Amino acid sequence: MANASAPRDAPSSLWRRWLPGLVTLAAYQPAWLPRDLAAGLVLTTMLVPVGIAYAEASGVPGVYGLYATIVPLLAYALFGPSRILVLGPDSALAAPILAVVITASAGDPARAIATASLMAIVSGLFCIVLGLLRLGFITELLSKPIRYGYMNGIALTVLVSQLPKLFAIPIEDAGPLRELWELARAIADGQTHAYSLAVGAASLAVILLLKRFDRVPGILIAVILATLAVSVFHLDTLGVKILGEIPQGLPAFAVPWLSEADLVKIVLGGGAVALIAFADTSVLSRTFAARSHMRVDPNQEMVALGAANLAAGFFQGFPISSSASRTPVAEAAGARTQLTGVVGAIAVAALLMFAPNLLRYLPTSALAAVVIAAAIGLFEFRDLQRIFRIQQWEFWLSMLCFAGVAVFGAIPGICLAVVVAVIEFLWDGWRPHFAVLGRVPGLRGYHDIKRYPNAARIDGLVLFRWDAPLFFANAELFQQRLTEAVADSPTPVRRVVVAAEPVTSVDVTSADMLRELGLALGADGIALHFAEMKDPVRDKLKRFELTEIYSHDRFHPTVGSAVDDYLDPPADPARVG
Repeated sequence: MANASAPRDAPSSLWRRWLPGLVTLAAYQPAWLPRDLAAGLVLTTMLVPVGIAYAEASGVPGVYGLYATIVPLLAYALFGPSRILVLGPDSALAAPILAVVITASAGDPARAIATASLMAIVSGLFCIVLGLLRLGFITELLSKPIRYGYMNGIALTVLVSQLPKLFAIPIEDAGPLRELWELARAIADGQTHAYSLAVGAASLAVILLLKRFDRVPGILIAVILATLAVSVFHLDTLGVKILGEIPQGLPAFAVPWLSEADLVKIVLGGGAVALIAFADTSVLSRTFAARSHMRVDPNQEMVALGAANLAAGFFQGFPISSSASRTPVAEAAGARTQLTGVVGAIAVAALLMFAPNLLRYLPTSALAAVVIAAAIGLFEFRDLQRIFRIQQWEFWLSMLCFAGVAVFGAIPGICLAVVVAVIEFLWDGWRPHFAVLGRVPGLRGYHDIKRYPNAARIDGLVLFRWDAPLFFANAELFQQRLTEAVADSPTPVRRVVVAAEPVTSVDVTSADMLRELGLALGADGIALHFAEMKDPVRDKLKRFELTEIYSHDRFHPTVGSAVDDYLDPPADPARVG
């Protein structure tokens, strides 16, 4: 009976796995509807100004930020495993998107839009493929200090990119430090537009002052006040740049393509923003899932993020991520499911269809203030102070990543961050801790003689512990350190026992080293044994054809049993060493 029903159940389990939004819909409770509707309308008050601001910060016209809000919210509602996560344009992605858009578009808005959309498609495909391959864990390879350094660099890049708009001073993109220098020179020369700065600075002050009140929509209030000030006092006639007319209607399906674009940069940029987006999304998703006592599959989260980006790319949007500012707003407003995001998307679409001119007098300096406020929130200083206090070398790794982004830009910065992360990951295995062990009076087991100088060593026996996997990068060092331990023994050595519990893997290079080492020690009358070696590692040694050198009697379940075997060997004339 079970086998007969399996084919019918398979399609059901398949769509339940890949379309969790339908599962939520099937179990939807009518009592949730009023809260989801109200939360969706509250959320809309943030979606519109933030979407426009981050579009401008990414180098595309503001309306495309609304396009990149509507479609991803609908896609994530279907594919997303989190019930209340809000997706859309994000400040952390603005700098890497802008870096590619500026170089590929050459100032042409149409090419800028196509470039950004292509980046969204690349980012979406990148996330979907990694999710299907169940590689959602890869973002965990970036340590916390490295993430802090990278995000602090991104925050500085975003902030500096918006300061010229705040002061209404045109500055060519040349990297954060050069832009800051050029801006300072322009301000010193008196090029600041006073009205634009007044509007932008006032908007920034309102947002930062109201940020402490969770239920007060500070961004919305600041944007409304700035728009009213421009409209009432006709500041646009005095040189204050405004958003202008927004095209009426919804985003249309379009396949972006650039015949002469630097596709390599677009692919690299799309991959970079995919990693940033998923790193942020996975952390935020897990945080809110923990609050509701739920579990979120990181691989499904990556697929959902990819589907949302793919949808954005084909509907005139640009790369998107989860939002650490809009998601708490939805939660505080009482959101229960992704219907909140659907309501927000429909409300933004209704604005584009029926009242696009409401945003006509929105000043660009106020939009810059929105992005600057978000960038300020990205900076992390407090925890870096703790890291500096407890582990200074990781603090300086963080500073290196920060400098890489600040000096070279967002895309080279994330490449540097990945390289540094890999080096940090390999370093402990490359140059690991090792120890020669001895007996300590009154303490069970065998311990490092450097930490316990009173530890007693056993005549003719070297107990050597290696605290890392054996692989090509540390094989020679293992051989060198073990040979030194033999040479430093106070008595002639007849046997070496490697405490191999920390050795979780062996590769071909290290296996060949063990072959040479065993033969070399054997030629000097020294037998090499192993204690506490894991079965998978022993299986590898067999596969690497080392059993002819290391027979089964060379392996011991514990260090204690290896010592007992040395001190009181069983009477077996066939045994060697």
